[in-house]
Amino acid sequence: MTAVPQTPAETEPSVASVPPPAGPAPAPGAKRSLALALLAGAAGAALALLASGRTWAEGTAVLAQGELPRTVTGADVTGVPGALAVVGLAALVAVFAVRRAGRLAVAGLLTLSGAGIVAAAVRGNSDTSALREKAATAVGLTGADVHHVTHTGWPWVAAAGGLLLLVAGLLALVQGRHWPAMSGRYERTPGGARGPRRAPPAPDLDRPEEIWKSLDRGEDPTR
Repeated sequence: MTAVPQTPAETEPSVASVPPPAGPAPAPGAKRSLALALLAGAAGAALALLASGRTWAEGTAVLAQGELPRTVTGADVTGVPGALAVVGLAALVAVFAVRRAGRLAVAGLLTLSGAGIVAAAVRGNSDTSALREKAATAVGLTGADVHHVTHTGWPWVAAAGGLLLLVAGLLALVQGRHWPAMSGRYERTPGGARGPRRAPPAPDLDRPEEIWKSLDRGEDPTR
């Protein structure tokens, strides 16, 4: 009994059936630094935004009839921590959307945002100009004096948030090149052409809406 010779299509594996090689998995150290940067950056931005809306200083304006208590929030003292917290949070998200030089630039912006929050919070902890302005508005006299000035701990909470953002930025600068980026599924190939598109599924002839959709696309649903 003679054996039937096999055709090349039967003996050689199909190219389409061979799965593409998987990319290199990130190292365990890169995963840890990535998780730490995400937690530190998100927590730092949240702390800075929270502290900006809280009371930073209290005092009393002197009136002819007595004393009038006045308070100022972090946003009254300086708007820098709140604004830089938003910038830092956006930079933290953008770190994963860019690569190479772009990632370094965004990581530098994240680092500067954290450092700016720390500097503004430390300076605002001893600032009384906003409290004096509120006292002058209440009294109706320019340069009104404020007595019994006390500062809360919220400026230091904002500084702690800035420090966490600073740590996240430094981690992105040092370890960011090992972190994964967003999927390149929608990126163009080096030649400028897009990758192969998936063919649309065959319409279900038992569903009228599918037939109408095929006709709208200029396709023949009966093929």
